[in-house]
Amino acid sequence: MSDKTDKLYNLQDLLISEFIQRIESGEASPSDLNAARQLLKDNNIHAQVTNENPLGNLVDMLPFQDDSENIVIASNGQKL
Repeated sequence: MSDKTDKLYNLQDLLISEFIQRIESGEASPSDLNAARQLLKDNNIHAQVTNENPLGNLVDMLPFQDDSENIVIASNGQKL
């Protein structure tokens, strides 16, 4: 590999290590978390949601309604 390629790989390793350190220490800002998320996305890193992994736990904590629940909308547009 060229020196330039080695430097790019090294920079990526340093960036990933910094993200890990900030996230594990609890010091990661929202923009750090977003940048880490984008790094994963840009590198085609995907996770499957299961009940046994942290991603599944996160989904369970989010305040979104399950599509399988019956939702009744009143004539005034309010959920019942």
